[in-house]
Amino acid sequence: MKLNYSRTIRVGFAFLSISAFWQMYDNVVPLILKNTFEIGDTLAGSIMAMDNVLALFMLPIFGAISDRSTSKYGRRVPFIVVGSILTILFMLVVPVTVEKQSLWLFFVSLGFTLLSISIYRSPAVALMPDVTPAPLRSKANAIINLMGALGAVFTLVLTPLLITKAGHQSYYPLFIAVALLILVSVLVVIFTVPENKLRIDEEKVETQTSNQTMSIAMKRSLIFLLISTFLWFMGYNAITTAFTKYAEVVWKMNISAASTSLLIATIAAVISFIPVGILSSKLGRKKIIVTGVLLLASCFALGTFFTSFSPLVYVLFAIVGFSWACINVNSYPMVVEMSQHGDTGKFTGFYYTFSMAAQIITPIVSGAFLEFVGYWTLFPYAASMVGLALITMSFVKHGDNRPDMGDKLDFLGSIDN
Repeated sequence: MKLNYSRTIRVGFAFLSISAFWQMYDNVVPLILKNTFEIGDTLAGSIMAMDNVLALFMLPIFGAISDRSTSKYGRRVPFIVVGSILTILFMLVVPVTVEKQSLWLFFVSLGFTLLSISIYRSPAVALMPDVTPAPLRSKANAIINLMGALGAVFTLVLTPLLITKAGHQSYYPLFIAVALLILVSVLVVIFTVPENKLRIDEEKVETQTSNQTMSIAMKRSLIFLLISTFLWFMGYNAITTAFTKYAEVVWKMNISAASTSLLIATIAAVISFIPVGILSSKLGRKKIIVTGVLLLASCFALGTFFTSFSPLVYVLFAIVGFSWACINVNSYPMVVEMSQHGDTGKFTGFYYTFSMAAQIITPIVSGAFLEFVGYWTLFPYAASMVGLALITMSFVKHGDNRPDMGDKLDFLGSIDN
């Protein structure tokens, strides 16, 4: 049984568009808040966190609603189409509000943009497991993550090229470029991924091989897996959000040099996605996740002992990137592996609820440690959070690869749509 890479790449265009948007949001909105509307860092940070708060409620809702969709166009595609169109319309209003320096209109347009992208975020992610045989989902998720990285790179490359003037920049070119990327990406999904046909083929197999009710043991595994997801996001995001400040205060580095470490981690993760996906299909998802968690906790623990910058930090962050790929490629497929027939979107929402909750909470908690205890707490805090995930993962007994399904699913590997 082989993964249909071409089809998975086409499915991944939906996630590519989402990643391109969020990279623009993270890069540009703080600049708008600071340079155009002169909003302080604390309030700006709270505003930036609102998208994660919104995601806690919206992603499970639209994931579950899409599960119940009976449209002739598919369960996910209608939400992807409507959500993307609304996102494009509202996001193109944002640079207008900046030009007019209208704060209330800015918040209204940005709010509706975030609501719109929430409509298709869970359905877009759930499309992959809908059209991919269960044993191949780690490989497929590696491709999806790689597509997301390409979307982020698209925005990162264009941002300095399209926004050049200091102060009150013109954001029209960048917003238009990302809007066009979203449009093209969604068109690729609509016209090259026949969702209903692929989903029906997959369901013929899954209805023969999966129980319709979740056992108590499987529920326990799901709960501990979601708690693990929460914990490793608590640790990892504490580092990604505060490391540049830590490096500046403790190691006396400038922001450019500090950012290089994070860039190395990102590059290492991107390079690792596909090899990790292949390895996971052979050794099992849980083993690879546990390996990644152990390495990640060890790297953060070792970071505590660096009292000044050393080139070894780059090596450490390269291992961090690889470790995060081991976790990220496999955690979502493990969650949806435990979903019952037709509940993939809802379980996708569960996954994002726990990961988003961590990304809301950890900047506040770790920030309090930095401010009231000391900057030395950053790495021990991150190592502790990830280390706890190692404990909770020991209670996860379901959601791994199911090699016994191979014979029943072999015929799907040859389908090329």
